[in-house]
Amino acid sequence: MKKLQFDYFMKIGYTVPATECHFTIKCMPCSNARQVISDLKITLLPDKGYAEDTDSFGNKQIYGQIPEPHSEFSFHMTGNAAVGLSDFEQEEQGEIFPVYRYPHGMNCGGDNIMAYYRSLLGSLPEASDYEKGVALMHALYRDFSYEKNCTDMNTTAEEAWTLGKGVCQDYAHILIALCHMAEIPARYVTGMLIGEGYSHAWVEVYDKGKWYGLDPTNDLLVTDSHVRIGCGRDARDCMINRGVMLGGGTQTQAISVSVLENEKED
Repeated sequence: MKKLQFDYFMKIGYTVPATECHFTIKCMPCSNARQVISDLKITLLPDKGYAEDTDSFGNKQIYGQIPEPHSEFSFHMTGNAAVGLSDFEQEEQGEIFPVYRYPHGMNCGGDNIMAYYRSLLGSLPEASDYEKGVALMHALYRDFSYEKNCTDMNTTAEEAWTLGKGVCQDYAHILIALCHMAEIPARYVTGMLIGEGYSHAWVEVYDKGKWYGLDPTNDLLVTDSHVRIGCGRDARDCMINRGVMLGGGTQTQAISVSVLENEKED
């Protein structure tokens, strides 16, 4: 187990003042079997108050309205997380499990990913879905390259695989596509990682009532270095910030994430 301190800051600037802004932010980690969150503090600027609820995937979110003109909007979250308490998360009662069985949106694999999956069939273990998922993660890490600024937030799994390189979002989408081809339920996860300056993405695979975290970007099992924020079918289900507004002109966005270890316990 590790005790982590996290700090997430997002600032959006507008070239023309925005008015009548309605926002929804999904960036609040929840306590579960793998992690316990404490001392969570949220600051919004402009601060007009907000309400809290959960979305259809069980993710915490806040939402509100800023009626006055403003040229910047920022979200700042700090807190502590005890992580690595378990190697898995238990399936929650009433969880929308079936949607994670099938391709959707950005994780749909095409002919190129299917050809790659077929090339791996002889090397996949005749074992549990979890062990097959781990084998697919190892293969993807070996055969795909990490490179920034070659894909964007709209790049699909098939497009990234065809390009042969990408970032954590692309690794996660491709691994989900491979898992679906192997008939393994899988979902996209957003969160934070020790040593990262940005948010991170990984995958959870389902096996016998349990969800196991796999980080294909780093070829790691998700244990005590990751703080989980939320999950969905693909990155679009987990977008940190959504909004509707009048005005605003051109927007710029800056995100800074810090995750530091406070104390290590054996």
